[in-house]
Amino acid sequence: MQRDTTPRPDGEGDVIDSSLSSEGRTMNGISLATTVAIDPGSTRTKRSDSLELGEVFQFHREIIVCGEDALSKTIAEELRGAGARIIKINTAADLLGAGVHRARAVVCAGPNDATNLEIALLAREYSPNVRVVARLANDVLREAVAAVNGPGAILDVADLATPSIVEAVLSRNAHQFDTAGIEFVVWASEAPYGGTLREIYADLAPVAVVHGKNSPAPGEVVPCPGRDQQVYAGDLTSMIGVKDELEARGITVPPPTATRSRNSRVRRAFDAARAMLDDVNPMLYPSLAFAFLLTFGSTVVVHFNYQNPRMSWIDALYFASETITTVGYGDFSFAQQSTSLRLFAVALMFGGVTVTAILVAFLADLLLSRRFVQTAGLRRARHMRNHVVVVGLGSIGIRVVSDLAAAGYDVLVIEQDENNRFLATAAELDVPVIFGDPTMRQTLESARVDRARGVAVVTNDDMENIETGIVLLEILGSDTKAPIVLRVQGRALGAAVNQRFGFDNVRSIVDLAAPWFIGAAMGLQVLGTFWVGQRSFMVGGMLVAAGSELDGLRMSELSTQTRVIAITRPEGPMSLRPRRGARLQAGDTAYLIGPYRELIATLRKGQPPPTTTVNGERAASLAAARSQRPDVRPPRWATDLDA
Repeated sequence: MQRDTTPRPDGEGDVIDSSLSSEGRTMNGISLATTVAIDPGSTRTKRSDSLELGEVFQFHREIIVCGEDALSKTIAEELRGAGARIIKINTAADLLGAGVHRARAVVCAGPNDATNLEIALLAREYSPNVRVVARLANDVLREAVAAVNGPGAILDVADLATPSIVEAVLSRNAHQFDTAGIEFVVWASEAPYGGTLREIYADLAPVAVVHGKNSPAPGEVVPCPGRDQQVYAGDLTSMIGVKDELEARGITVPPPTATRSRNSRVRRAFDAARAMLDDVNPMLYPSLAFAFLLTFGSTVVVHFNYQNPRMSWIDALYFASETITTVGYGDFSFAQQSTSLRLFAVALMFGGVTVTAILVAFLADLLLSRRFVQTAGLRRARHMRNHVVVVGLGSIGIRVVSDLAAAGYDVLVIEQDENNRFLATAAELDVPVIFGDPTMRQTLESARVDRARGVAVVTNDDMENIETGIVLLEILGSDTKAPIVLRVQGRALGAAVNQRFGFDNVRSIVDLAAPWFIGAAMGLQVLGTFWVGQRSFMVGGMLVAAGSELDGLRMSELSTQTRVIAITRPEGPMSLRPRRGARLQAGDTAYLIGPYRELIATLRKGQPPPTTTVNGERAASLAAARSQRPDVRPPRWATDLDA
């Protein structure tokens, strides 16, 4: 177990080790005569009877985080930046020592479902009020744990990341979400001409501007600009409004569904027969020719040489076929024929057995072998157009496929593993699968990426995804209109790939999932995440608590990179796009939009002041304690100057 001891202003980095004795300890120069000790056998706390003003102990500021992957580290860093103390643990056995009974939240976001499940269940057993935020990929376990979890959330990274990937691969320019019963739409389009946002879009609220090639700073993302922001022709602008309001302005929100292509039964049968002919073993045709010649030749020999009685052509064909296939009904026999004809019959029997076995083997290879299953996707891909190619059938890939198929789009999958556990699901969705290495040009060409409407590369290997994307650019050209969506793990790698290789749709799984875990840990309502350019935005809601930093704050005093889109109050209707002079009040529910880091920092200000003393007093005690400490905190290793 590791404790975050990073120094922070105003004591935010203070860490109190509960294992210290009560004989004497100090915090910020204030003597603490009491300690809080953890009883290893229970979740109860013990304290001394004497409490003084200087006995400052800040409850509910610590968040326990488990996991060593990129997502867990990002969550810990963002929570630390939001002012929380972070205690890192590795196993469920560390929960009691980490102080789960007094923590604000427990976040287990590592990739191991078993570890996350154990920590989530034990954390809830130890503390019924702590927020438990767990990552579980197993659908059955996730639903079962969510039903009994209590405060917190049980999340799946694949579910959180899939909507953004689907929107990118379909080139959707609208992101819809529901807020307090009102459907909002974030709508993106290119500025038709130069001017201010107010001149072009009137009173629609701007979310972001991505400057284009005509602006002085191409590629720059301006989050939540004012309506007087200058834009240039070709700049990508994202505006937010109510769906009905946008439609009244003539802005059509594209439907979320399409219609999968359907051919007639005759056409499908014809295509299947043609594809089957393309896939037969080349040696089948010589074998069929030999079987035909053998049957025809033996029919001629039997017709002219069989005696007592003489045979007609039909009888000769029947008897020759009967001999070749070794059926032998007994109605004809070579027993009373000449020696030469009987020797011919022996050769005919062996030749018939051989050619029959060869034909059966080739037909079985075509109809029943694994090769037929593996080439089924190739046969269907030859005739697909305007489809979506999904590379990688992992936990994210299968959800992308399911969402696209449910929305009515034709989908084709490229997968390397012939024993992938999601193949049965793909078969149920009637989605063809091509088996092969996606980094090979011929594999991508066999999926007809040149006729696809988009490609989503979502394998679990970042390097394989980047290599596949580069090969796709070589096939389609750098000026292709078909979106190429790459899945990467971390935001730094995603930004580097975007800048160096020119990919416009690189989606970081960490950026897509982290806001949900952070929001759940802080008790915030995350409504959705989406991307503008290469920057992640979030929509969230919060209840403004009495005495919080947002209580009584004007809209104009909020962060310039966040925007309040609506406010609901207990005594009145929802207020849309409140003016700059409007004030937030205790009891308001504010809905905000902006880059997720800035938005989380703003949402945190709406929370109630933390309890800062063991006897329930509020911030006054901590303020009094801080007023007596020196302006500069010496390092822990420095010599005591007073001594």
